[in-house]
Amino acid sequence: MSTSSPRVALLTLGCARNEVDSEELAGRLDTDDWQLVDDADNADVVVVNTCGFVEQAKQESIDTLLAAADSGAKVVAVGCLAQRYGKDLADSLPEADAVLSFDDYADISRRLESVLAGEVHPAHTPGDRRKLLPLSPAQRDANAVSLPGHGAAQASSPTDLPAGVAPASGPRVLRRRLGQGPFAPLKLASGCDRRCTFCAIPSFRGAFISRPAADVLSEAAWLTDQHVRELVLVSENSTSYGKDLGDPRLLEQLLGELAKVPGALRSRVSYLQPAEMRPSLVSTIATTPGIAPYFDLSFQHASPTVLRRMRRFGGTEPFLELLGSIRKLAPTAGARSNFIVGFPGETEADVAELERFLSEARLDAVGVFAYSDEDGTEAADFDDKIPAEEVAARYDRVSRLAEELTSVRAEERVGETVEVIIDQGEDDEVVQGYAAHQAPEVDGATIIDGGPDLEPGDVITATVVDSYGVDLIARYSRHVRSN
Repeated sequence: MSTSSPRVALLTLGCARNEVDSEELAGRLDTDDWQLVDDADNADVVVVNTCGFVEQAKQESIDTLLAAADSGAKVVAVGCLAQRYGKDLADSLPEADAVLSFDDYADISRRLESVLAGEVHPAHTPGDRRKLLPLSPAQRDANAVSLPGHGAAQASSPTDLPAGVAPASGPRVLRRRLGQGPFAPLKLASGCDRRCTFCAIPSFRGAFISRPAADVLSEAAWLTDQHVRELVLVSENSTSYGKDLGDPRLLEQLLGELAKVPGALRSRVSYLQPAEMRPSLVSTIATTPGIAPYFDLSFQHASPTVLRRMRRFGGTEPFLELLGSIRKLAPTAGARSNFIVGFPGETEADVAELERFLSEARLDAVGVFAYSDEDGTEAADFDDKIPAEEVAARYDRVSRLAEELTSVRAEERVGETVEVIIDQGEDDEVVQGYAAHQAPEVDGATIIDGGPDLEPGDVITATVVDSYGVDLIARYSRHVRSN
């Protein structure tokens, strides 16, 4: 690439879904002769892929945009915060030279060229993206809307792609990895059809759309050619995969095919809805070689009363039954979840029910969030709000319990033999990786004690000898595969 090419830095905030979106943008820009750089100080344009999930994430996105502006580069906001607030964000943040929507992604190169030229790109007025597609999943056309991370082919795609750019789906899809580690997210779908009263994500991410299985498998093969050893399947709701493609059990078939992709040690499914966990899916995840027996279950609470107000289903007993069915098939399976405390109308009895569930569930990782009103959600208009100081007290109380319980769960794993994909080698202070029950950078890690020199991407077995919080200490046993 010519040194005269414009330089762009991509800064990604939020979840793994955003990472995939950023890598698609990187692939498009690389193909159009942009020079990708690592930091804002060396860039002509800084693209910040923002998060708009909760207040803390929004503030981090704003702070990152402001810091990028201090570099002297042009600053462009994309991602969930930009999509969700559009013109309002542009008006309140003049430091950003442009606020782009998902609909701008396919033409990102020309958008950034116009920003460099000093042209003004009017920010969009946000709307409910669910209304862009029919209510019935069977009638949806994925080509009718912009789907970040699905990589809709450009009108004029090159015959020969640059090194490191993926022909992942459709006639020519672009993705360039922005990291070099042995783990990579792989997008299954976009959007969500659920109507949880606390969540605004469906309104700006849109209705649920699955990626065709052939696209997912093609991109998986490309990622393993890039030395990826674990594929982390992401979406807003993975359990709905295939319902718009005519087969609500398509995920089970896809997982079987992913397990056969040469070079991949394992695939991991994230974002599972308990209400949609059919027995065939439980069995596939728990027992298929090459699929991590790992269950990222979105429980959110355990009180049936609170769950109904959230417009969700379940409770302590059915959730424990689900976990029991999982462990009957895979006794060492990993399980994690997130929970909201302080939801409007939540009583002391509801909190006690949540604590009872946590005490019996034996989860490996628990995320606790303090409820806060989100723009455009039903819960924001509920009357029976919990005082902020009480929400904070409940958050502290449940968080402490969760920390204690996950530490105990880690202690229970002492003596287990685990298969670990190494993420950090001897050049770092410690050698660590992730076992099958640990999602990378989310659930804690496995620190390796002893053994030969290990490099990122090596796969080993080790025996758990101790734990520290949610982290495991394991003694090296043998190599399964070298990177």
